[in-house]
Amino acid sequence: MSASPLDTWSLDREIVLTRVYDHPIDEVFAAWTDPAALAAWFSPQGLQTVSHEADIREGGHWRFDMVGPDVTYENLMQFITIDPPRLIVMDHGNADPADPGRFRVTVTFDEQSNGKTVVSLRQLHPTREQRDGTIGFGAVEIGNTTMDKLAAWLAR
Repeated sequence: MSASPLDTWSLDREIVLTRVYDHPIDEVFAAWTDPAALAAWFSPQGLQTVSHEADIREGGHWRFDMVGPDVTYENLMQFITIDPPRLIVMDHGNADPADPGRFRVTVTFDEQSNGKTVVSLRQLHPTREQRDGTIGFGAVEIGNTTMDKLAAWLAR
């Protein structure tokens, strides 16, 4: 069995987003692991999340759609590592578990001495071409709107 490209890190296949939240680490981490919370904020601006199955634990998965006025994107996250309240590692792709475009997402949570939390989200794509295409599609800007929605959800 050959190794997956997602098992080896490479800068030329990675997209990184980082945000500081004005909330303690436990609250921010919970927003990523509570199914109702995750469904409330996890989608880019202009889309809503419809959750179908949410088993958020190591070995579990979350099947959901991102729905807009004229579009539906089917998604499946498979959780690899959940280490509260510091780390979540998951594979993210379309609804097909064998999706060849599936990418690895590593989310780290760093508690600051001032009570704020730094969240770093790293996407590792299987190829440089997929990463470049994802950036060309607007992944950084779109991802930042998702992180904005998390900030708004935390401030509710």
